[in-house]
Amino acid sequence: MSSKKVAGPEIERLVQLLARLPGLGPRSARKATLALLKRRHDLLEPLSQALATAAARIVECPSCGNLDTVAPCTLCQDPRRDPSLIVVVEEVGDLWALERAGVVSSLYHVLGGHLSPLDGIGPDKLNIAKLIERAGAEPVKEVLLALNTTVEGQSTAHYVTEQLAATGVAVSRLAQGVPVGGELDYLDEGTLAAAIRSRRRV
Repeated sequence: MSSKKVAGPEIERLVQLLARLPGLGPRSARKATLALLKRRHDLLEPLSQALATAAARIVECPSCGNLDTVAPCTLCQDPRRDPSLIVVVEEVGDLWALERAGVVSSLYHVLGGHLSPLDGIGPDKLNIAKLIERAGAEPVKEVLLALNTTVEGQSTAHYVTEQLAATGVAVSRLAQGVPVGGELDYLDEGTLAAAIRSRRRV
């Protein structure tokens, strides 16, 4: 028996779009939609305005791959950061996690994912060429690979390490604190701090 629609197409569309978000299935999307509709003036309308503004203004940093409303991004323009160290992460969420922890004040580089041949994601689909270019320029002295300790993350780290060899820059990786199979965005600040402090040369 087919399920009946209980709302108009606009509301159904909202449910369908919310259901595409990570961690939200159809049931959670319906609950979220209902909460937004109940708080139309103080939540739904400001949220829709914020989303419209974000869609219009947010750009990808041409240098590091971070998301911001300016290019180069705020982090790349910050003169207080250590330009001799580039911390490499898979996704922008990992960058945000490290910034929340406040344990490193360096420049960043977002790869945009990890190598996954089965999914058709090779080196050309990631932001690796730009990293090699940045690593080979002054005043960079070290590249810290802060990639997830999944099989794909470690394979990506190995590949990037090989590519960086020709630049002569020191390459290090996160050490203790990050469990095998763990993802940076789900780790607490203390764990991230220990991993940064205990990084080791590759």
